[in-house]
Amino acid sequence: MKRISIILAGLSIMAGLSAQTRITDRVGSNRSRHAAGRLDQVLKTVKSDGRRHHIILDKTVGGPKEGFVIRGGSDTIRVTGFDDSGVLYGTLALADSIRSAGKIPGKIEVSDAPEMVLRGACIGLQKPWYLPGRTVYEYPYTPETFPWFYDRSQWIRYLDMLVDNRMNALYLWNGHPFASLVRLPDYPYAVEVDEATFKKNEEIYRFLTAEAEKRGIWVIQMFYNIIVSKPFAERHGLKTQDRERPILPLIADYTRKSIAAFVEKYPNVGLMVCLGEAMQGVGPDDTEWFTQTILPGVRDGLKALGRTDEPPIVLRAHDTDAPAVMRAALPLYKNLYTEAKFNGEALTYERPRGSWAQLHRTLAGLGSVQIENVHILANLEPFRYGSPAFIRESVRGMHEVMGGNGLHLYPQASYWDWPYTADSVAGGRLLQTDRDWIWYAAWSRYAWRSKREARDEDAYWAGRLADRFGCGIAEGRRLLAAYEHSGRIAPMLLRRYGITDGNRQTLTLGMLMTQLINPYRYGLFTLLYECEAPEGESLAEYADRDWKGLPHSGETPAVVNASVLSDADAAVAAIDGLTLKATRNIDELRRLQNDMHCYQLMARHFVHKTEAALKVLRYKYSRDVRDLDTAAVLLQRSVEDYRALADRTASTYLYANSMQTSQRKIPMRGVDATFKHWKEMVPVFEKELSIFRTRIDSVRREVSSVVRDRESLPSVTVTSSLPAVRLDTGISLYTDTILPVLALAPELKGLQGSVVSFHDMRRTGTSLRFRSAVPVKVVVGYFRTQRAAFRTDSVFLRAPELETNAGADDRGQSDVSISNAIVLKGMPPVDVHTYRFPAGAHELRLEPGVCLLLGFTEGDRRLPVYDAGLTADDRLRNIDWLFE
Repeated sequence: MKRISIILAGLSIMAGLSAQTRITDRVGSNRSRHAAGRLDQVLKTVKSDGRRHHIILDKTVGGPKEGFVIRGGSDTIRVTGFDDSGVLYGTLALADSIRSAGKIPGKIEVSDAPEMVLRGACIGLQKPWYLPGRTVYEYPYTPETFPWFYDRSQWIRYLDMLVDNRMNALYLWNGHPFASLVRLPDYPYAVEVDEATFKKNEEIYRFLTAEAEKRGIWVIQMFYNIIVSKPFAERHGLKTQDRERPILPLIADYTRKSIAAFVEKYPNVGLMVCLGEAMQGVGPDDTEWFTQTILPGVRDGLKALGRTDEPPIVLRAHDTDAPAVMRAALPLYKNLYTEAKFNGEALTYERPRGSWAQLHRTLAGLGSVQIENVHILANLEPFRYGSPAFIRESVRGMHEVMGGNGLHLYPQASYWDWPYTADSVAGGRLLQTDRDWIWYAAWSRYAWRSKREARDEDAYWAGRLADRFGCGIAEGRRLLAAYEHSGRIAPMLLRRYGITDGNRQTLTLGMLMTQLINPYRYGLFTLLYECEAPEGESLAEYADRDWKGLPHSGETPAVVNASVLSDADAAVAAIDGLTLKATRNIDELRRLQNDMHCYQLMARHFVHKTEAALKVLRYKYSRDVRDLDTAAVLLQRSVEDYRALADRTASTYLYANSMQTSQRKIPMRGVDATFKHWKEMVPVFEKELSIFRTRIDSVRREVSSVVRDRESLPSVTVTSSLPAVRLDTGISLYTDTILPVLALAPELKGLQGSVVSFHDMRRTGTSLRFRSAVPVKVVVGYFRTQRAAFRTDSVFLRAPELETNAGADDRGQSDVSISNAIVLKGMPPVDVHTYRFPAGAHELRLEPGVCLLLGFTEGDRRLPVYDAGLTADDRLRNIDWLFE
């Protein structure tokens, strides 16, 4: 073994322990040298004890990966790692011990190793808005778009933060990074940046990967499929991404060569593949693309390097049948990892269940490492979050429920606005890594080892907080209590009342009454309730059981409301007054205190509003206007709470959510960065209350005209590849099964619906080719069914949803226009969506699954958005008109 002795005392210009301590590095790796330097920096800050010390860094085999042993006494201490990372982590552990004690320990014997194989954080090279002429995920690497990407000092700070937290992976997220990093001989025109920027990208990428390697950090470049560069697309008359497009040989060749060139140029960088979103979801295309384009591209790059090993590749299990893809790929390439979201794009529940947990267990059972992804956190932003207990139990759930053995951690808030937070502060922007230090520290601590005693952990975090704010341990415990109490509020609210676990909803901005009383109208993502929450009752279920006198079970609205109010009040009580006791970071402590008050107001707003919703839902059954009167009082209180929240955030926050595009829809559509702040929502909620009061007066006067007569949509004549029939009761829209229309919303009557084969639609999907002289909207009916996580129902086509498909709204199709719009004998309820097309010839390709092609209407026609209420279920009876 190579032996290198470094006498760091000769390099020291400070009097202290460093001057009397010899560090001998017997490993001589980049990581051991970096560790020795970090240790020397700590020794320089500690007062000399007058004795000479010798610290030996060594390496051996036979122990756990990244593990280490520290043994020794006052004169000699030996740090032995079981690999280069073990040497690094052992040396850093010794440095931490010396820093904490203020001296070299008289005797030490420590052994440790991480539980999770991969422990990483991610950074998105993406923005809150779309670049001109581009769409989702398309962000070339340029200094104009990402100035921070070229800041070497900031990278050093970030990488040091990762290694201090014992993280060993860094994920860079982008739609199509290759055109910013490699140049292809066959497609030289595909590069998306100018020559000067291309050279800057090469330099910073090599710098980043080299510095990461010193710290034991594996850089992993993520990319989506199928996306091509803008100049490539323009050269060949293609779209940069088109989910309905089949796999084209030209695009496959370009992608394969892009991957090969990347692997050859950056052999130490890993790849993370997302098969979903930008190509058709679950189906054979996923497997074909992965096994016949991506893996061959990696092999081509390795062949060019003369390598026969298999670097790790991470397959993201999003909008794809990941088990099927893995079973096809493992015989071809063994070193594969899988990754899936822990709680969707939120943090809701420590121990997911049902089909979602089963998917993770299935992936873990394939023999590869399953990585658990803590993703986006749309229900937490922008307020500070740092509940060590919730995080610790979540990591335990990853191990015990999901079978996971890796962590992939998103920023706690403002993912799309990296590296800044949403805070409004004088003199500049706050950095996420500074503000949200406890987020990274807690997840990484428990990824290293999750089985820790609660009492010891309380003492540990109280000490960390006391040290950070320069106060006593008693105050540290109060700060911890504030974090713990506030940490339960947003998870409970979303999992019991939310529309989705995705980032199309911003929980902290609140919800409309119609979203609470009729969530199906807004594309309710039922996996949120079925898998990412404990068993319990929704608002509608609770109201129904309450009216019928049935017993309640599980986590109910009443349980949630009592809990979040109690936690919110406790969090505020714990933190108020602490600024008088702090001696460090006082401004940040004030911001943390403000967040606790924001949590309290948000909790009160939701409690009053959901209690109002329960009274309105009760009215479905009672028809007693007194229920509406009580609801109005509660709704008034919720508006008052919200005004106070808007006042508190007016000068302290720039926005509530960092994704500010039209993909964000709940509570309001975020077109052009609108409805991103609480002050913009106050008039919405005030108007909602005003309308409700007017409707109550109408009910009291027994005026029935609040629901207007509705007219049929104008039908547009097109040339279509499918036969048509005029929509009316009694007709059937399938050629091979009799499913007559029993009832339909009046707007649909008279449209020319397409007649298709039920069985062909189910097995092979549907292609609707048509030509129109004017812009049109294609009206499609989707059956609303229960289905497993991220899988198409065995019979019915999944409705467009942004949770799995970032392009699900590129033709305006993600919103439900008319819910409960058609009744077919023996079939589930039908929700109507529309696809917008310009004049000309087009093809609408739908994946396998049964739906209804209901005809064509004018392209600029604004369809009514309402619940037609065509159902025999009292729980779905329409009362939305009370608020519209």
